[in-house]
Amino acid sequence: MKHIRNFCIIAHIDHGKSTLADRLLDFTGSVTEREKQNQLLDSMDLERERGITIKSHAIQMEYTFEGQDYILNLIDTPGHVDFSYEVSRSIAACEGALLIVDAAQSIQAQTISNLYLALENDLEIIPVLNKVDLPSANPEEVTDDIVDLLGCDPEEVIHASGKTGFGVDNILEAVIKRIPHPTGIYDEPLQALIFDSVYNPFRGVETYFRVMNGSIKKGQRIKFVATGNEYNADEVGTLKLKQFPRKEIKTGDVGYLITGIKDAREVKVGDTITDAKTPTTNPIGGFEDVKPMVFAGIYPVDTEDYEELRNSMEKLQLNDASLVFVPESSAALGFGFRCGFLGMLHMEIIQERLEREFNMTVITTVPNVSYHAFKRKDVNEAIIVNNPSDLPDPSSLDRVEEPYIKATIITKADFVGNVMSLCIEKRGLITNQTYLTTERVELTFDMPLAEIVFDFYDRLKTVSKGYASFDYSPIGMRTSKLVRVDILLNGQIVDALSSLIHVDNATTIGKKMCEKLKELIPRQQFDIPIQAAIGAKIISRETTKALRKDVTAKCYGGDISRKRKLLEKQKKGKKRMRQVGNVEIPQEAFMAVLKLND
Repeated sequence: MKHIRNFCIIAHIDHGKSTLADRLLDFTGSVTEREKQNQLLDSMDLERERGITIKSHAIQMEYTFEGQDYILNLIDTPGHVDFSYEVSRSIAACEGALLIVDAAQSIQAQTISNLYLALENDLEIIPVLNKVDLPSANPEEVTDDIVDLLGCDPEEVIHASGKTGFGVDNILEAVIKRIPHPTGIYDEPLQALIFDSVYNPFRGVETYFRVMNGSIKKGQRIKFVATGNEYNADEVGTLKLKQFPRKEIKTGDVGYLITGIKDAREVKVGDTITDAKTPTTNPIGGFEDVKPMVFAGIYPVDTEDYEELRNSMEKLQLNDASLVFVPESSAALGFGFRCGFLGMLHMEIIQERLEREFNMTVITTVPNVSYHAFKRKDVNEAIIVNNPSDLPDPSSLDRVEEPYIKATIITKADFVGNVMSLCIEKRGLITNQTYLTTERVELTFDMPLAEIVFDFYDRLKTVSKGYASFDYSPIGMRTSKLVRVDILLNGQIVDALSSLIHVDNATTIGKKMCEKLKELIPRQQFDIPIQAAIGAKIISRETTKALRKDVTAKCYGGDISRKRKLLEKQKKGKKRMRQVGNVEIPQEAFMAVLKLND
């Protein structure tokens, strides 16, 4: 156990985590020349295309230092705020973390939030200054920022470059010398933490775990504490680029387990694995349930694919434990699921993965957040409103509370005015403003979560020319004046387009939605009125004009009454058609509602 080190890599987006992980693998000889490729650990096509890490990836390296062989278990984590749940799970399985800071961009919001996550778990932090070979790098100044943040000595900050491989030997030396080895007792009953799992169509669920106490052997009868189910450990082994089966995984090590489980719901991330005959008395705690921030409906395009969609979602949930879903139905779209996501990027990625990995074409409704409604007759009992159509009748409502967040934005001093006006437009209240250096400012706002769900992050990047970084944490519910804006097409309410909006913005947003839908809804044989309404009051209207055949073309000359007779006949036909007519809503219309400012 003295020769095992478990560590993860944490950083802000694009600070070079995956590239540095590639260099560590090269340096320790964990990959052959044939297997080498950029972003080696990012195994999903989607991750490579976008250049982001979505899942955390575990890999084992062997390294000889001063004549002694060491086993290094590395977990590369995502940097985007939407995937911070993956980071928290990786941190729970480690004793140390490499905190990577870009020498050109310095410390950013996500760097600080991931650092606090690691400090809460008492991890040993090794600061690494990456990209020192860039012409725009500013190593001295950024080193001072890191020293201020961590309170360490400037000599402890390791200078490195993920591109050239400079400084990788110093990083490995620091990992061995500074990160404590795992502690645990080999003779105690088995106690292992599940920190990830994936679905393999041929072998069932593969569970990734870290042994805290005891050991796990091939063929052993094991038990999952949360579900109480027992299984045989058909295969255990270590995670290198490929899986290496072993006879036994001992205390402090990380490995994978195959038990032939076919049902995705039986494996819960954060659960404890123990021996079935002599179970451990204290399961591992401290794993919080994931709290979804954004809710949206996902429906199959063809209603017959409902069961198939359910299976796909369950398999996807296994690979991404932060996805939450419950069945629901909609008058416009049939049967589907109301899903909880950690943010808009998370929602986009899930939709992409359903289409790529499971060939499911889905329709996504307008995302919204979860509100609490209180009725007059029972002021203390909250009704949870995940879907705008669940909101009780306004006449019986006492108040509606919406979730608020504490937003931390780090930006250059030049853009403070722009960032402030954006946050105030989104109903934010500034609570703090700190100058980290003469150039960089940290702003703290209290804001409604609903306002940052749609396009806040994109607009923040625009007003700050890409320099602002953003992070948030929930701070509870606050009372707000909210109304439900319904969209009516041809007099029928389309429940999938309803949304809960603050009173002050309702009219403008209703108007914009109608204008946007007018462009997107294809013209029919009859006029389609598009209306936005609050309760029974119509606040905006647009009309998509009918496609009309020129019925008067055959009348050349003669009395006007002949033309009028033909036009009247056409008008009657259109009216009758409108009563029975059905309006098809294209998928773009559901998504376009989110991009009202474009």
